[in-house]
Amino acid sequence: MRVTPGARTESLGVSEGTLQAKVRAKPQDGAANAAVMRLVAKALGVPPSRVELLRGDSSREKLLKILA
Repeated sequence: MRVTPGARTESLGVSEGTLQAKVRAKPQDGAANAAVMRLVAKALGVPPSRVELLRGDSSREKLLKILA
């Protein structure tokens, strides 16, 4: 997943075979990561506590795990 922090609107989409997430939060103190996890959880209909960041804490490329 590729993340764009500081976007005007929040959205999920696919571009060139990669999941793209745009969030309004700035990449400061983990705010953008938390926003991405909330956005993905909402899109999948699961609680945010079920979305876990595996890789990419300080990168635009993220790997998330969705817990069943």
